[in-house]
Amino acid sequence: MTDTKETAEAFTALLREGKHIEAATQYNAPDIVSIEAMDGPMTVARGTAELKIKSDWWYSHHEVHGGTVQGPFVAKDQFLVEFELDFTIKATGQRIQSKEWGVYTVRDGKISEERFFYPTMA
Repeated sequence: MTDTKETAEAFTALLREGKHIEAATQYNAPDIVSIEAMDGPMTVARGTAELKIKSDWWYSHHEVHGGTVQGPFVAKDQFLVEFELDFTIKATGQRIQSKEWGVYTVRDGKISEERFFYPTMA
């Protein structure tokens, strides 16, 4: 069984390499829950199939110019990753540089929950 630190380090290493799909495929539990800080149709996604739909939607609506990944910062069965993102919303052309934090919960060496925090528009 893989411990949280090992999972966190391996998952984050793949993210740093830009291998987001590989990271999700290898480390997300089949019943993973993904929770966003915003309201809307993709606030909560359950299971790997819904996460794939969410991911495909995001990449089809945004052009990514770059970013960084910091961490992981591990505590018990969770870890935090800080993302700096540089992207453009395709529909509006608005370019955004922002920070986002992901808190991941690990169960049996797999990520069972991911919860994202970022500044939201009020």
